[in-house]
Amino acid sequence: MFERINIFLQESRQELKRVNWPTRAETTRYTIFVIAFSIGIAVFLGIIDFIFLQVLDRLV
Repeated sequence: MFERINIFLQESRQELKRVNWPTRAETTRYTIFVIAFSIGIAVFLGIIDFIFLQVLDRLV
């Protein structure tokens, strides 16, 4: 059993060496994009919620 775990760990290390890791600039750019996209979606949903509340207030 320990031999299988050892083989697994060795193969995992080999696979991690082949990974194409993003640069710091790419990571920063992707992070800013995700934050901006999340804020955009939050604003959009907030506007939709506000409109629905106004329509509901006028109906009730």
